[in-house]
Amino acid sequence: MLVVVYTEPMDTDTAPKEEIALTWSSPSRLFKRRDKEYFTNIGAIVFLLTVILVFAREFVLVGAVLSIVFLVYVLSTVPPEDVKHSISNLGIESAGHFYRFEELIEFWFEEQWGQTLLILRPIVGSRIIILLGTIDKQQIQEAFKQHIAYREQPEKSWVDNAASWLSKKVPLEKPQS
Repeated sequence: MLVVVYTEPMDTDTAPKEEIALTWSSPSRLFKRRDKEYFTNIGAIVFLLTVILVFAREFVLVGAVLSIVFLVYVLSTVPPEDVKHSISNLGIESAGHFYRFEELIEFWFEEQWGQTLLILRPIVGSRIIILLGTIDKQQIQEAFKQHIAYREQPEKSWVDNAASWLSKKVPLEKPQS
């Protein structure tokens, strides 16, 4: 059976034109140079965990732990590159990825390691985190306020609470004074 579907060609005059409201550049990820004490503490924890896993004959987990440690080392020693971000009337483009406002539910700001983060929560998927760099939060709020909701304090999940508790109880480096 053959089914033929006829569709009208889209009128390009009625499609919304993209108008850029704000453009800035920032590092692609958070970065904090780590000292020798941090890597020594990580090494001690990994050594103990590896010994336990070898005695338990969990060699695949040993490989996974060592690969995660390598990733942490690389992310702690290689500085991030700068990426471009722009907000338009249709959505936000960040590092070559475009997120339409229809896909986003809300946004908020967080501070971490002395840097301001823009957090976007999409309908499907995990959070989108964008560093603001030198741009002001008020400019971002003005560009977003008519498209998606702003949240002062985001809801903390049990994972957020557990990570916060663990980082307080097991510090890997001395706090900055």
